[in-house]
Amino acid sequence: MEGLGLMLLFYKGKRILVTGHTGFKGSWLCRALIMAGADVTGYALKPPTDPAMFQILGLKDEMNSVIGDIRDLDHLKKVFAETKPEFVLHMAAQPIVRTSYEEPVYTYETNVCGTVNVMECVRLTDSVKSFLNVTTDKVYDNRELGKPFVETEQLDGFDPYSNSKSCSELVTHSYRRSFFADGRCAISTARAGNVIGGGDFAKDRIIPDCVKAAASGKSVIIRNPDSVRPFQLVLEPLKVYLMILEKQLEDRKYEGAYNVGPDMEDCITTGALVKLFQKHWGDDFQWEVKPDGGPHEAGFLKLDCTKLKSTFGWKPEYHIDEAVKKTVEWSKAYLAGEEMTDITDKQIKEFF
Repeated sequence: MEGLGLMLLFYKGKRILVTGHTGFKGSWLCRALIMAGADVTGYALKPPTDPAMFQILGLKDEMNSVIGDIRDLDHLKKVFAETKPEFVLHMAAQPIVRTSYEEPVYTYETNVCGTVNVMECVRLTDSVKSFLNVTTDKVYDNRELGKPFVETEQLDGFDPYSNSKSCSELVTHSYRRSFFADGRCAISTARAGNVIGGGDFAKDRIIPDCVKAAASGKSVIIRNPDSVRPFQLVLEPLKVYLMILEKQLEDRKYEGAYNVGPDMEDCITTGALVKLFQKHWGDDFQWEVKPDGGPHEAGFLKLDCTKLKSTFGWKPEYHIDEAVKKTVEWSKAYLAGEEMTDITDKQIKEFF
């Protein structure tokens, strides 16, 4: 635990259940919590990619890892009853926009009904005192007006993924009003921007595509170089999630919905992000623009994080250049066959 910040050390000995723990963000989060000495239970499907950070770090052997589907309410109830978590962080989802066009029913079942199941388990488990549902920056009714979204704007995502996460927000707020007005459990949602970082092997994501292309000596194809996104290092939102879980436990005035993204100057185009990747990877990395006529995706997306900053005095640790640098460092170390738990722990300690 040496070198960790007070925020992580708060979770020493605490029982925390993380849904979606086998994914990219979940793996980073669980590693940080394990380093802090937390009692971590994860509930998720098997790792969604091969390779997967969850396997690379050997997390299965360092936590209570339960393989299950959040659509399976009976199984989820059993896990809650057995582990009696104090904190619950819900990140399990079908997270890919393009996949949501291919599998809309599965996307809604997972992202909406899955949230209902998690909320129901929280309702039935007296040990849970603080809950956070992680959604997305895409929950808003995006009319491409060129201005950042604030938390009070209308929820109505366009594509099945975005819309299902909008519904997940509504489910959470309904459960909060209907069942937790007595103050037994503090409940919030976090609308996070696009995350980057080492260990992401997902399809249809720009940084994993860049790493794969660079490793194979090929050019990466960029579909929409002018799309603006709130890119941030994966550790940025994870720190915010843990902060909200802790602070709302202390005082329920902190409950609510929060945008979680970078400073405005770090909301950049996809093309600018790829140029930063090229800067840190080296000139042997090449890319080209080739629109593929795929389904609708938002062209402009920024988050106004004034509420988060004013409420908690929070600010991002890294600007986008440093975020890309850390991503490249992790990826190059992995490709070189280095011990990735050491590299991951080093980045977590530096950040916190």
